[in-house]
Amino acid sequence: MSVAKVTELSATSKKSFEDAIQKGIVRANKSLRNVTGAWIKEQKLDISKGKITDYRVGMKVTFILDD
Repeated sequence: MSVAKVTELSATSKKSFEDAIQKGIVRANKSLRNVTGAWIKEQKLDISKGKITDYRVGMKVTFILDD
């Protein structure tokens, strides 16, 4: 039997939501072992003078705890 834990994180990109998701997952894998999935909880935009400046995602990342 395995036990999983879920942690929340946010990531930002100047390019796109997809890039923000990729950056978040890469960073999560540096700190967490056994990452098995992620749920994108929210997407937000930062806008300045009518232009998008940042893409932000809030996600929940699932990882399996070591025995």
